[in-house]
Amino acid sequence: MSVRTVALSVFALFSAAMLGLAAGAVWMVAALYLRHPLPWLALPIGALLAWTIRAGVRPPGRFAAALAASATVLAALYVNLLVAGVLIAGNMGMGLIEAMRTAGLGMLWQLTRMALSPADLAGVALGMLLAAWLAWRRPPRR
Repeated sequence: MSVRTVALSVFALFSAAMLGLAAGAVWMVAALYLRHPLPWLALPIGALLAWTIRAGVRPPGRFAAALAASATVLAALYVNLLVAGVLIAGNMGMGLIEAMRTAGLGMLWQLTRMALSPADLAGVALGMLLAAWLAWRRPPRR
């Protein structure tokens, strides 16, 4: 492997992580606005992440599929962590950042795990599969 290939792979990994976190934040806004967890949003978010990652990773294949699936999981975990932080902030009368900093990652993770339902897990699994499949495919020739 050349230095350029390693650098591009590291950049793709970093970009996928940031895209997953951004998608989780957008998902949280929609979930809070509608006041429902919206596990079905894993499908469109996974598709958007897959198309974005596939456009940036050359050639699309296993690496792009793994990045898209992991970005989808990261988005799902992040939205649940943020929602747990919002619930703590609302119950304690604190700001979101202060509540998340006070609660800590351990408490937020436990609240996230307790709030996950089988429908949430199924939605995330389907979103991961869709993201991996879309990122694996080669884009159509024009």
